[in-house]
Amino acid sequence: MISATQLRPGMVIKYNNDLYTVFSVNHRTPGNLRGFVQAKMRNLRSGTMTENRFSSEDRVEKAILEEHEMEYLYDDGEYYYFMNIESFEQMHLMKDLLGDATMYLIPNLKVTVEFYEGKPISVELPPTVDMTVVETEPGLKGATVSNVTKPAKLETGLVVQVPPFISEGEKIKVNTAEGTYQERA
Repeated sequence: MISATQLRPGMVIKYNNDLYTVFSVNHRTPGNLRGFVQAKMRNLRSGTMTENRFSSEDRVEKAILEEHEMEYLYDDGEYYYFMNIESFEQMHLMKDLLGDATMYLIPNLKVTVEFYEGKPISVELPPTVDMTVVETEPGLKGATVSNVTKPAKLETGLVVQVPPFISEGEKIKVNTAEGTYQERA
């Protein structure tokens, strides 16, 4: 158990028998009133965002998560299959648990899977992923860096805006946090 004043963004806590990821924390001490902590949290089971007010004396339970490095293998439409790098044990996760992360999963990609009490609860992607452009308008000859972009469809179906000099078949780095083009790979 930790004090509510020790909450930090990124922490996973157990609150009302559910797991929540803390997004933002604001510690307030209004005038002659008692201090409190305003926390914005996301429910890991349902994905809903909530704001909660904790008294400075409140205690919250920090969830102890196990992290395992896994390698993405393939999907069959419903399940996504991963292999534990240390034990070579395979497991599958449903699409609804992965959410938008499915757009960045390419074979042999190494990800971190977080487990709580032996059950997988989330997948942490690397900061960037190298992906192949499968469909885009033809590249322009002599196109230099400018703020003009064009859409490009990648191997997983994700569409990102790329500079005009990128053509089909090229590998590009994609930022997984924002879903944006970084550079040629």
